[in-house]
Amino acid sequence: MIENDKKDEMRFHYDVPGDDFTHAGEASGNVKKVLKQLGFSPDVIRRTTISMYEGEINMVIHAGGGEAKAIITPEKIDIFLIDNGPGIPDVNLAMQEGYSTAPDKIRALGFGAGMGLPNMKKYTDDLEIETVVGKGTTVHMTVKVD
Repeated sequence: MIENDKKDEMRFHYDVPGDDFTHAGEASGNVKKVLKQLGFSPDVIRRTTISMYEGEINMVIHAGGGEAKAIITPEKIDIFLIDNGPGIPDVNLAMQEGYSTAPDKIRALGFGAGMGLPNMKKYTDDLEIETVVGKGTTVHMTVKVD
């Protein structure tokens, strides 16, 4: 869904279903398509898509789904991932490569390697995580356009 507030801004909103790997990645795939159509550089498209996809997968695995928002302007892409999951008890630990709380059934599907948050940080220019245990997590990522 597209919501336009300003002439040079495009807003997208997606529901990310929980425990549904069939549809996981649809939001990031759609944003990738839009960025290509708008003529963004391959690097900006790649960094945005990887970051958003990792966040979608985290919401599917850990939070029972949530919502993803993307705001595209000529200067930057802002991504917001919002869930009502269990929250992240130790963000510093969760940011370590290889650390994962994914259950074995998720790992058997090839997910849960503990690279989600580290990759989100690696491929964005800014990453903010607000989390409350028992209430949920909001992630805001920014990819700047060169």
